[in-house]
Amino acid sequence: MPSPNPRHPNFPIPGGPALRAKGWRQEALLRLLENVLAVGENPDELIVYAALGKAARSWPAHRAIVETLIAMDEDQTLVIQSGKPVGLLKTHADAPLVIMANCNLVGQWAKAEIFYELERKGLVAWGGLTAGCWQYIGSQGVIQGTYEIFMRIAEKRFGGDLAGRFVLTAGLGGMGGSQPLAGRMAKAAILCVDVDPARARTRKEIGYLEEIAPDLDTALAMVQAAAAEKRPLSVGLVANAADVYPEIARRGVTPDVVTDQTAAHDLVYGYVPRGLSLEEVRALRTSDPDRLMRESRASIVEHVRAMLTFQERGAEVFDNGNLIRSHAVDGGVANAYDIPIFTEAYLRPLFCRAIGPFRWMAISGDPQDIRVIDDLVLETFSGNHIVTNWIALAREHVPFEGLPARIAWLGHGERTRLARAVNGLVADGTLKGPVAFSRDHLDAGSMAHPRIMTENLKDGSDAVADWPLLDAMALCSSGADLVAIHSGGGGYAGFMTSAGVTVIADGTPAADGRLDRALTNDTSLGVIRYADAGYDEALDEAQRSQVGHIRLG
Repeated sequence: MPSPNPRHPNFPIPGGPALRAKGWRQEALLRLLENVLAVGENPDELIVYAALGKAARSWPAHRAIVETLIAMDEDQTLVIQSGKPVGLLKTHADAPLVIMANCNLVGQWAKAEIFYELERKGLVAWGGLTAGCWQYIGSQGVIQGTYEIFMRIAEKRFGGDLAGRFVLTAGLGGMGGSQPLAGRMAKAAILCVDVDPARARTRKEIGYLEEIAPDLDTALAMVQAAAAEKRPLSVGLVANAADVYPEIARRGVTPDVVTDQTAAHDLVYGYVPRGLSLEEVRALRTSDPDRLMRESRASIVEHVRAMLTFQERGAEVFDNGNLIRSHAVDGGVANAYDIPIFTEAYLRPLFCRAIGPFRWMAISGDPQDIRVIDDLVLETFSGNHIVTNWIALAREHVPFEGLPARIAWLGHGERTRLARAVNGLVADGTLKGPVAFSRDHLDAGSMAHPRIMTENLKDGSDAVADWPLLDAMALCSSGADLVAIHSGGGGYAGFMTSAGVTVIADGTPAADGRLDRALTNDTSLGVIRYADAGYDEALDEAQRSQVGHIRLG
C-alpha cells in the first residue's frame, strides 16, 4: 500500500506487494514515476526540481503514461517524446520497456529563447537529468557527490577533513539541498543561502539543515564560532546570494571554501535576481521574461565577482555545475572561468575508472530492503574505503525521502557485481520486492557538457556529444528497462547531452542477464570514453578490467 506523504499529501509514497501492472518491471517504472513526484519540489505542476525539470509534459500525458505502463506487456516498448507518450511498439521481452528523448533541439535552434517558446506551446518538456526519466531520489541523489567534492578539497588543502573550516554556498532546492548535510558530514561549518524560506524550512524539517539564522550577522557569528571550535554545523540564511556574497566580501571575511548551487542555469524560471521578491519574479516570468533574464544576469555578475574576490584572497572556490560562470561571462566578467569546474578539479580521476553516482531504490517501499543491501555492500566492498565510509555515514545521517534508496560511488564491474547479488536476494525472498538500479546522468560515459562534465578534456573533445548517444544505444542493445536521452532547456539549452538508464532486479534469470549486460556495458563505455581522450587512469582501467577499448596504431 502507498504510504502517507506529509510534505505532499496528494502524492503518496508508493510501495507494497500488490501489482497494478502486468509485471514487476512495468510496476517498478510506474512506482519510480510516482516517487519523483512524491519527493519533488512542485508536484502539482509536475516539477521535480531545478525550476522546470518535469516528470511528464502535462497531466493528460502523465495519465496516459500511467495507463500504458499498467496495460502494456513485457514485449512492448513505450516511446516518450519530451514527457509525452507517443507510441507503444511491439518489440521483444529483452527490449527496453520505455525509451524517451527529452528536450533535444537541433543545434542552431538550441537556444534559451526557443526552448521557452516551445515549452510555452507545450511542445517540449525539460527532463533535467533524473526528473524526466523518473530516477530522482530526493536530495540524497546528489549528496554523496557533494560530500566527495568536499572530501577531495579537504585532502587537497586542509589535511583530510573540513573541521574548523567555513564553507559558504547557496541554493537549498532539489539539487542544492544536499549541501548542508554533506558539509556537516565533512565536519565543516557551512552557511547555505537561499532566497526562498520554504526551501530552508523543508531542508530543516527533513534533517538536512540544522539551523536557520534570522540575519547575516547571526549566521556569520554561528558559523565562525563553530569553526573556531572545530564543531560541524549547518546554518541556513534566507536572503539573496547576490546580496550576501558581496556583503561578506566587503566585510573582509574570507570563507575557506566557496561555491554556489542556486538555479543559475535558468535565468527565467530558476535564478532570482536581487532586489526582486519571489512574487515579482513569478509575475515577470510571464509579463516580461526578457527583463527577468537581464536582471538575473546582472545579479549573477555581482555574485560571481564576489566569488572571484574570495578566490583571490585564497579561498577554494569552484563551480558546482549550474552555469553561473557562463552567465557571468555573458554579463562581462571575462575571468569567470578562473573558477574551476568541480568535475575537472576533483572528480575526473574517479570518472576515468567509471566510478560514479550509482543508485538503487527499494520498489517494495520497505526501508529494511535498503538496510540489507547496505550490509551486502559493506561485506562485498570491504576494501573500498570510499564506499564503506559513505555507507556508514549515510546510515547515520541521511534520511530516506520517498521510496527507500541509497547511492554509492561504485565503478566498473562493481555495479554489476552488486546488482546481480541483489537480484539473487530478490529471488530467494530475502528482500521484500524488486530493486531498481540507476545512476546520475553525470557519469563517465553518459554526459557531454563542455562547462560541467567534459570541460578541458585532455584531447580537446569537450563538445563532442557522440558519447552519451552511443551510451544510450548500447543500453538499448543491452536490454535496459528504461533508456533516456536528455538535452538542454532553459539556461541549459545547447549546453549538454546526457543519457540515463534504469534496470529492474526482479529476481528472474532474465533480469540477471539484463543487469549484467546493461551495467557492464554502461561502465565499459565510460572507461573507453576517457581512455580515448588519453587519460592514463582510464587506459590502466581498460587494460586491468579487459574493457574492449580499441586503440589505433
